[in-house]
Amino acid sequence: MIKLRLKRFGKKREASFRLVATNSTSRRDGRPLEELGFYNPRTKETRLDTEAIRKRLSQGAQPTDTVRSLLEKGGLIEMTVRPGETVGKAKQAAARESAAAEAKKAEAEAKAAEAAAAAEAKAAAEAAAVQSAALEAEEAATEA
Repeated sequence: MIKLRLKRFGKKREASFRLVATNSTSRRDGRPLEELGFYNPRTKETRLDTEAIRKRLSQGAQPTDTVRSLLEKGGLIEMTVRPGETVGKAKQAAARESAAAEAKKAEAEAKAAEAAAAAEAKAAAEAAAVQSAALEAEEAATEA
């Protein structure tokens, strides 16, 4: 099977890639059947030989995921939603919903704790007022 994949070249830590058509069993940097383009990830520069790529795709060549995204951005193949993306987006939405529910629950618990603390403080203030009134009455009784 023929694959459309990236072949690495360039210096260490300054990689660039050639888009090549190669046999699926050959090495990544092995001799390709045909060079179809160029991609530099640092500058996002992309040059594609559109006619040769279309020819290879019509012959049944399968692009890798990275090459597929480059071809989609270049307008050579139409964008497709892959099943993995759909599942991933559903999981992300579920995670966001559960996080929002947890946040609401935590907020409600915080409000309840705040209300309980306010009620306790109010009760303590009332008890102090009653106690001070009782002390004043006692002092008045002792003075009389």
